[in-house]
Amino acid sequence: MEPTSEPKKLHPLAQLAKDTVETYVKSGYMVTPRELTPEMKERAGVFVSIKKSGMLRGCIGTFEPRQPNVAEEIINNAVSSATQDPRFPAVIPAELPYLTYSVDVLTKPEPVENASQLDSKKYGVIVESGRRKGLLLPDLEGVDTVEEQIDICRQKAGIPHQEPVNLYRFQVKRYSAI
Repeated sequence: MEPTSEPKKLHPLAQLAKDTVETYVKSGYMVTPRELTPEMKERAGVFVSIKKSGMLRGCIGTFEPRQPNVAEEIINNAVSSATQDPRFPAVIPAELPYLTYSVDVLTKPEPVENASQLDSKKYGVIVESGRRKGLLLPDLEGVDTVEEQIDICRQKAGIPHQEPVNLYRFQVKRYSAI
């Protein structure tokens, strides 16, 4: 397998995720961003997605901010995505040349009355019942309908199909190659 031909240049948010994962996997240390772009200074929920040869390798995030700024959300979620996604083993140094990164910065979730106010390409979805919540980002390959989004969210949260839920939508700014 050939290493992934990385785009000529990554957006600074995706570059921060890449630098974070590479530093942490190689040394066990967290990075400290040298220079914060305007987007990095804001507060927002952030998801970091890692792919290997076009296939998902890790994706962890926060739908509400937990850190003082987006840069620190990216750093924490990049490490979690590489090492704590329960669907995958932790990333090892030999994989690093094959990985690509994207960062989704979320808008604040807003409640919706029903599924007719959703669009699987435009909005991410949060499904909530009591303390259980499931989230799915928008515009994901293989997820073409709102019904599929909601079903996946229910599965993630362990919410049966007959149980009533509260629905929320959000948008993302996706950062990867420039």
